[in-house]
Amino acid sequence: MSRPENSLGEALRAWRDRLTTDDVGLPATGRRRTAGLRREEVASLAGVSVDYLLRLEQGRARCPSRHVIASIARALRLTGDEVCHLHLVAGLLPPVAGQVPHEVPPSVDRLVSRWEGTAVGVFSASWTLLTWTQSWAALLGDPGARPPRERNLIRAVFAEPTAAGHSALFPFPADQNTAAFKAALVADLRLALAAYPGEKELAELVRESAQVSADFREVWGTATLGSRLGGRTRIQHPLVGEIVLDSDVLKVPDHDVRIMTYTAEPGTPDAEKLDLLRGTTARTALPLSAG
Repeated sequence: MSRPENSLGEALRAWRDRLTTDDVGLPATGRRRTAGLRREEVASLAGVSVDYLLRLEQGRARCPSRHVIASIARALRLTGDEVCHLHLVAGLLPPVAGQVPHEVPPSVDRLVSRWEGTAVGVFSASWTLLTWTQSWAALLGDPGARPPRERNLIRAVFAEPTAAGHSALFPFPADQNTAAFKAALVADLRLALAAYPGEKELAELVRESAQVSADFREVWGTATLGSRLGGRTRIQHPLVGEIVLDSDVLKVPDHDVRIMTYTAEPGTPDAEKLDLLRGTTARTALPLSAG
């Protein structure tokens, strides 16, 4: 039983209890001893360990990071007021205007849940991956195994790639380092920096990328604007080999998030490979136990 002063744990459990698998786009599995989502399900959606979520609920883990709280808020489908309350009981200041939003709006959550069969990832204006479908994880590797810092596309493209093309965000080699893609990505980052001039984390991302990447310094110095993100992408997958897909990026201006999708033309070998990966995802879905 949670302690009386454990406001964070009690809030997390109450919000978890009110959700169903339909609410978050997960398959229903058997009878449940208690209402709501299981702890394993919320942990998977938030990209944190089950043990850490348990310790938060029991009041044994203190001072969660802002990234962790934002991830849990998205997993629990919290409203704006609830997000503020979660920050307060976690000992954090609520998000304020002028900071890059790290909340996925409910309308985008609903859209992504309907696209579960498609590889979809939602990014913040600083290009940190906020949420993703199981098909995204099957195609590009599971981001849930990585801390939020390593889910950033700018770092994946400019700071982290090895000679083989790997990065924390793309453990399976993907050709996200073409000159056109880099130019478009940096152009969008420049717009974000202008929109959030006081955002320290965003400014630090720019400084860090400039320090470690000559490519970033070169592209940043060209002041390219209006380039298109997306296009044809080649991925070398360990299960299906090379797969060539169409990548598109859709912006949601009111909430300043970016939705990235990977699709294939129906009836092509690449579409068959995507179907195979989706089937693999279904067979290896999150193991559920009573909680």
